Amino acid sequence: MNRRSPETRLCGSFGAPAARWLWAAGALLLSALACATPAGPSTPAPASPVVIVATPTPLPATLPAGELELVNLYARVNPGVVYIEVATGSGAAASPYGSGSGFLLDTEGHIVTNNHVVEAADTIWVTFSDGSVRPARLLGSDPYADLAALQVDDLPAGAVPLELGDSDALQVGQRVVAIGNPFGLTGTMTEGIISALGRSLPSRAIAGGSFSNPEIIQTDAAINPGNSGGPLLDVRGQVIGVNTAIETTGYGNMGIGFAVPVNTVRRIVPHLITEGTYHYPYLGITSRSQLTLAQLAIDLDLPTNRGVLVESVTPGTAAARAGLRGGDRQVVVRGVSVTVGGDIITAIDGYPLQDFDDLIAYLVRETEVGQTVTLTVLRGGEELQIPVTLGERPQ
Repeated sequence: MNRRSPETRLCGSFGAPAARWLWAAGALLLSALACATPAGPSTPAPASPVVIVATPTPLPATLPAGELELVNLYARVNPGVVYIEVATGSGAAASPYGSGSGFLLDTEGHIVTNNHVVEAADTIWVTFSDGSVRPARLLGSDPYADLAALQVDDLPAGAVPLELGDSDALQVGQRVVAIGNPFGLTGTMTEGIISALGRSLPSRAIAGGSFSNPEIIQTDAAINPGNSGGPLLDVRGQVIGVNTAIETTGYGNMGIGFAVPVNTVRRIVPHLITEGTYHYPYLGITSRSQLTLAQLAIDLDLPTNRGVLVESVTPGTAAARAGLRGGDRQVVVRGVSVTVGGDIITAIDGYPLQDFDDLIAYLVRETEVGQTVTLTVLRGGEELQIPVTLGERPQ
C-alpha cells in the first residue's frame, strides 16, 4: 500500500474543482495547495478557464469629513458672494469692459469689492448666486487698500451676508478657501493654505510719494483674474481677507495670491459707506523699502540693523515740522542707490520697528490724522524722542 503524507493528502483531496475555487478565493490558499506534489508520476486533468470577479469596497454613506466640511461651507457662503460687471456709459449706451467678485456685508445691501474692479465704472451690475441681477451704486473707494463699498437696494431672497473673522489671529499653514468668478466662471471655489503673512503690496504712486498696502495675506489657493474682490475664507466660512492680486509671469495663477486682511476691511469700509473715503495718517518721509536696514547695516557700518533709514523728508509735512532729517549723500549698496546720513527711526510709541513696512502697518493700524506719536530716533550717535503730530495722506 502506497502511503502519503498528511500534507499530500490534504492537498490532493480537493481535486481540480476545489483548486479552482481556492484560486478564485485567494492566492494564499492556492499557494498552500501547490506546495505538495503527489507521489508518483501522474498527469493532472486540464484546468478550465478561471473567471475572477472583483468586489469593490463599499462606499461610505456620506462624504469623508474633510470633503463634507467644504461642501457645507460652499452651500452656506456662496449665496453671499456676487459677480460684478462694470461698464462705461449708462442705460442702452453702457459698454461692458470688465468683471470681478464681491461679497455681501450686511442685510442693507452693502457689498465689499476691490477698488480696481470698479474705479473706472459708470454702470455696475451685481449678479447673485440665484441669477438675480441688481444695479449697484458706488458709495466710496480707497485706492491705497484697494477696497470699495457698493450698495444694492433690493436683495434677492436667499442672499446672506458673510461673517467677518479676525485676520490678526491667522497663522501660516491654515487651510483657506477662495470663492469668486475667475474668468467670469461664477461661483468657483478653490482651496489652499495661508502661505505667508505680513506681505506688502504697492499702491498707486501720487503726489507726495508712493505708498504700500501693509499686512497682506499670501495664499496658494488658486486666484485668477475675476477673483478680485471676492472673499478669502477660513474653514469655518468666516471672511479673513479680500482677494486682490496675484504674482505671475503670465495671466494665470502661479500659486502666489494676495488678499487684503479682513481687519483692514473692518477699519476702512465703514468710512467708505458713510463718507466715501478713508483718511490716512501721514508722516511725510521716504525710505528705500526694498533694502532693509539689516541689509544696509553691514555695508554702511550703521549703529543698528533694525529700523527705518530716513532718506528724505517731504517739505510741509508732519515729519518736516517735527524736524526729522533726511540723508545728505548717495551711495550704492547691492546695486541700489541709497541716500544715507539721515535719521534712523527705531520705534514709534515704544513699538520697535524692524523695517519700513512695520512703520506703515503701525501708522495705518494704530493711529489717525491729528494724533501725536513719539518717534525714537538715532541721530549722530544720540537717541532722541521726537513727538510728531500726524497729518493726512495726500488724496
